[in-house]
Amino acid sequence: MKPIRTLALLAAFALPAFAADEVQIFNGTDLTGWEGNKELWSVQEGAITGITPPDPADPKKGLIKHNTFLVWKGGTVGDFELTFQYRIEKGNSGVQYRSKELAPGAFGPIISGYQADFEAGKTYSGILYEERGRGILAKRGEKTVIKPGADGKKPVVEVTGSTGDSAAIQASIKEEQWNDYKIVAKGNHVQHFINGMQTIDVTDEDAANAPKEGLLALQIHQGPPMKVQFKSFKLVPLK
Repeated sequence: MKPIRTLALLAAFALPAFAADEVQIFNGTDLTGWEGNKELWSVQEGAITGITPPDPADPKKGLIKHNTFLVWKGGTVGDFELTFQYRIEKGNSGVQYRSKELAPGAFGPIISGYQADFEAGKTYSGILYEERGRGILAKRGEKTVIKPGADGKKPVVEVTGSTGDSAAIQASIKEEQWNDYKIVAKGNHVQHFINGMQTIDVTDEDAANAPKEGLLALQIHQGPPMKVQFKSFKLVPLK
């Protein structure tokens, strides 16, 4: 029995060390530590909630005229693993990481950088998109290598393999219900997962443009009226 007690003690000491590495970014009750347009962002039912309200002049259109964001102000992210849950009604959204803040717009903060995309539609969930940057760096199901382009801004995106069937990944996404999302970023290698299925695998060799560290933010998108929610965040820096 002695070896078992020893293993139990080692496990007891190991667990707090892992927990200490986790960074709390959402307290579950309010937007402490986050910055954005509070007319668009709130906490509802324990989840960060963003809306694009209808335009009074045309209720089929959204009121906001540019993408805007809720920005985490507790630090920056470089190499990390982030898991969270999301649900979305209409429209498009995503989580920005290794991003930078630009001059704000009329409807709140504007962010540029990597985005773990998702939507209420059938095309973009799981892709890697660079907001206000190099555009789509991997479509869902793709393994890509990003290389510098001739003009220094538009990269060469080489598809080198597959992470899985795009249609099967889409079929696993629960419409207007909670889904699990994971982002893993280490060095120039980033990966996305939805509901346990890997959606992209990107090696970014465009060194002049590849972000290494930056802000974390949540997006609401211009377009039709929409609602997006986020909860159950777990951010763990990778050493």
